[in-house]
Amino acid sequence: MIGTTINVFAILLGGGLGLLFGSRFSENIRRTVVSVIGLFTLAIGMQMFLKTENAIVVLVGLLFGAIVGELMQIEEALTRLGNWLQEKFTSPKERLINGNRFVKGFLTASLVFSIGPMAILGSIQDGLTGDYNLLVIKSILDGFASLAFAASLGVGVLFSALIILIYQGSISLLAGLAQTFVTTGMINEMTATGGVLLAGIAISNLLEIKPIRVGNVLPALFITPLLVQLLSYFRF
Repeated sequence: MIGTTINVFAILLGGGLGLLFGSRFSENIRRTVVSVIGLFTLAIGMQMFLKTENAIVVLVGLLFGAIVGELMQIEEALTRLGNWLQEKFTSPKERLINGNRFVKGFLTASLVFSIGPMAILGSIQDGLTGDYNLLVIKSILDGFASLAFAASLGVGVLFSALIILIYQGSISLLAGLAQTFVTTGMINEMTATGGVLLAGIAISNLLEIKPIRVGNVLPALFITPLLVQLLSYFRF
């Protein structure tokens, strides 16, 4: 849990600095910064996808993940949580001026910080051995990202730390069970799946090219490794 605590602190620190100094930048600068982050996130997503050893497994995992996520309405639940936090921690005047900016910042940051092998594997490593080096690296990246996000998307970014605390903390606590499942092949396909989801976040939330309900595809991160394990039983 130490690594997760460091990660949460980095997000809060970076987001706080973003809120403190972000107002000094014009709206055009903030939009351009978000676009640059979007392009970088898209590039990272593509790079992660190239880790795949079986693109069909990733596709099937994404399809099943989308079905499960839509049935669970994960993105809707995150949006409701964002709206609730907005009502609790912002004034009616701020909500009138900023509209859904709080919710967008919360949702975007929560998804970006949760997706990827560092969040999962780093939490497993932290829970199993107490080695949190991977999460420290992730914390540095998330800290800089939250600074840029908060400067452009506002205070909602800070509340993504709550999701990280619950998400990564739960994985660390369950790491003992995960140890018997995780293989190199599973990690590669999980990474590739996370890359596709990151590309979706870039296209939908950051570059705003086309709305994609990325949150509802999150189960694919767990379904794809299970498919890899299932296929291993049919190999001779």
